[in-house]
Amino acid sequence: MHVDDPYLDGERCGGKAGRGSENKVPIAAAVSLDDAGHPRHVKLATVATFSFAAIADWAQDSLALGCEVNSDGLACFCAVTEVGCLHQAVVVEGRQHNELPEFLWIDTVLSNLKTSFSGTFPALKFDEYAHRYLGGFNCRFNRRFNLATMTERVAHAICRCDARAESILRSAELAT
Repeated sequence: MHVDDPYLDGERCGGKAGRGSENKVPIAAAVSLDDAGHPRHVKLATVATFSFAAIADWAQDSLALGCEVNSDGLACFCAVTEVGCLHQAVVVEGRQHNELPEFLWIDTVLSNLKTSFSGTFPALKFDEYAHRYLGGFNCRFNRRFNLATMTERVAHAICRCDARAESILRSAELAT
């Protein structure tokens, strides 16, 4: 399993650029690989910050006990050991991720994520709806090998839902 610490969204007019931008949302990203070294599953979720405690909470919810986790050496990813995972840091040290074969698939998945968001959601309100956008991407990516049943599964889920008033649906945004 490979993990990374991307930020999504852009710079506000007059705001700071880069990691310090007020408009960027930190997410934790993990890609699991199959025996042939190809991506099998992805887990993307927003985190409050890239701190030891936030990554430990994310790992508790997102990673399987005892899995091997490779990261680029960001200190907060050592927190995965607190929840029973093995951690190996690959120190990038002046090199780019694309120069390291260990990060090929996580970089490819994140690039595809950002491209699909910029094409699909031109007026992206990532700070408000990040968990929904990421949840949709997770669902599509993790079920891509069984596309024949995807429509049936969505229809089944829709039919099982009770009717909800718009005010209740919108209040769910405030609860997260």
